[in-house]
Amino acid sequence: MNSLESEAVNARAWTTYGTHHLRRGTEVPDVDRVSWGFWPTGPGAEVLGDLTGLRVLDLCSGLGKHAAHLVREHGATVDAVEASAGQHARAVARYGDVPGLTLIHADAVEHLYQAEPYDVIYSIHGFAYIDPHRLLPALRLALKRGGRLVFSVLHTNSHGHGPSSSVAPRAEILPLAGGEGQGIEMWVLTPKLWEDLCVDNGLLIDGIDALDAPEDDNPVSVRLYRGRSRTLASSRQRFTRPPKPTAMLGVGAILHGPHGVLLGVHRHGTIELPGGTVEPGESLKHTVVRELYEETGCRAHEEDVILLGVLVGQVGPVVRATVPAIVTRWDGEPATQPNESVGDWRWHPLDQLPDGLFVPSGQCLTAWRPELAIEHPVAHFEPFASRARAASDRYNCCG
Repeated sequence: MNSLESEAVNARAWTTYGTHHLRRGTEVPDVDRVSWGFWPTGPGAEVLGDLTGLRVLDLCSGLGKHAAHLVREHGATVDAVEASAGQHARAVARYGDVPGLTLIHADAVEHLYQAEPYDVIYSIHGFAYIDPHRLLPALRLALKRGGRLVFSVLHTNSHGHGPSSSVAPRAEILPLAGGEGQGIEMWVLTPKLWEDLCVDNGLLIDGIDALDAPEDDNPVSVRLYRGRSRTLASSRQRFTRPPKPTAMLGVGAILHGPHGVLLGVHRHGTIELPGGTVEPGESLKHTVVRELYEETGCRAHEEDVILLGVLVGQVGPVVRATVPAIVTRWDGEPATQPNESVGDWRWHPLDQLPDGLFVPSGQCLTAWRPELAIEHPVAHFEPFASRARAASDRYNCCG
């Protein structure tokens, strides 16, 4: 089951849960404090700081009772987002007329991407129902620079099963009144893993509190995370107009198969590797993959591209930087493509390379294999990958 399927299981379970309690007429009680665990003990709203006049998001807000408490008692303006239609309906019936509280029925991640940034984002138990790789990048965008983040998640369940050290959901049970239960999928992760995931997404964790069940025979434990959005230094251009062009950047793709290295003929007569100029917004690997497909029709993936380094040479007064790249796997047979300047693709044994190599192609080949007998102008080479890896023969095609 992939993460989206796990989240869909959770959405169905919570919809069933909310509908169940709507039918039973279960009362939604007010709260007089924020409880981050499953018990009215431990830290309360004070961990959120002063909320007066701030814009706050309660993510996976459930019944909205904590959001209503913060509006009434702490002067906050709160958006409470809940994906379960049943839980949202219960919240609207109980707190729909509270000034300063907006109850929103939406997917949490979709709301984060669409909303204006918040001063404070918090969640009580909700993060464990959403794939962190989907949630945290969206959350970072929705939190103001320096904004506060507080969330609590399950750490150990009622069977004493502790957290996982891998980012994968596990099966748990959401109990219903009457002894029934709904299967759910939860991301129950170690504190180190939660902290690493947050840091990877520009979110700093300032403190972690252990919230244990008050009963000695109850193994359930929760962790409360207190953090903030990283404060980043700003940057700006020196002038509004682009600088005068003084350099050009391109890539050369090296495909080495059983019959040699792939080279084509340019319409102006030079013999060349697949490759070309990096376009605005592209990564170097993306350029390799794009140029390879445009010029030869062969498809590759970025994870199958090894960037060897950067060659710095010049053409007259212009600095020419070329990045040689090994393509370790590709699909298809190279063929001349319509409207491309290079075609007639052929495999050439390394000991029978043709004359008339395009200078950057020759430089790329000797950066890869220094022993190759190719004459070309000198270019300074700064390697990215080790020569040992670059020179290995463990490259193959799958076409």
